[in-house]
Amino acid sequence: MRFHLITLFPEACDAYLDASILGRARKEKKISVSYQNPRDFAPMPARGRSPDRSVGVDKWFYRKIDDKPYGGGPGMVMQALPVVKAVEKAVGGKNGKKAVVWFTPGAKQFDNKEADKLAKYDDVVLVCGRYEGIDERAKKILKTLGTLKEYAVGEAVYTGGEVPAMAIVDAVTRRLPGVLGKDASVEERRVASRAVYTRPQTIEYAKKKYRVPKVLQTGHHANIDAWRTTKGR
Repeated sequence: MRFHLITLFPEACDAYLDASILGRARKEKKISVSYQNPRDFAPMPARGRSPDRSVGVDKWFYRKIDDKPYGGGPGMVMQALPVVKAVEKAVGGKNGKKAVVWFTPGAKQFDNKEADKLAKYDDVVLVCGRYEGIDERAKKILKTLGTLKEYAVGEAVYTGGEVPAMAIVDAVTRRLPGVLGKDASVEERRVASRAVYTRPQTIEYAKKKYRVPKVLQTGHHANIDAWRTTKGR
């Protein structure tokens, strides 16, 4: 499975996506993660002097990716075409099912069911916005490059789309065969609890003892499952 992150800050993502289970999945070729930076697809500006005059004439080639919003308002908006061209570069010419993920506060919440749906695609493109967002016309064009899915990841508003994108890569990857070793390791596919315990059986802190619940020590699987279904959640 191939993930493509459209982001201005690939270095903010790669440390997490190259570690632990995700890193192993990449090394074992169960997934691949690639990046396209929209700034690489922005027009080259005319030669000139940098705004702070720290760089001389003919040496400033900063590719502009954002501009002021129509209708006024604070902040800047990412331009549409560099984002579209980055997505096109990521999946252009590739065969298979393609999904393009667009993050929108207030959109459908991404959950385990949606992760299962995304796991059926060959290519998943995650468009990471910044600033005040991306020109809405990009979304309309991206519908021609793959199945467009709009998600919110949690109810908070983030500085950019990188954190939600990494959450989706994580949630989808752990569902792929062989990534966790056993299918039973995917918690939502078995009776699991948010409360978990390990050795030692009793720990002491500040003269108070904390013990593992007795039902978990019995080996009675039906009772343990019942506990996990009720008190364990």
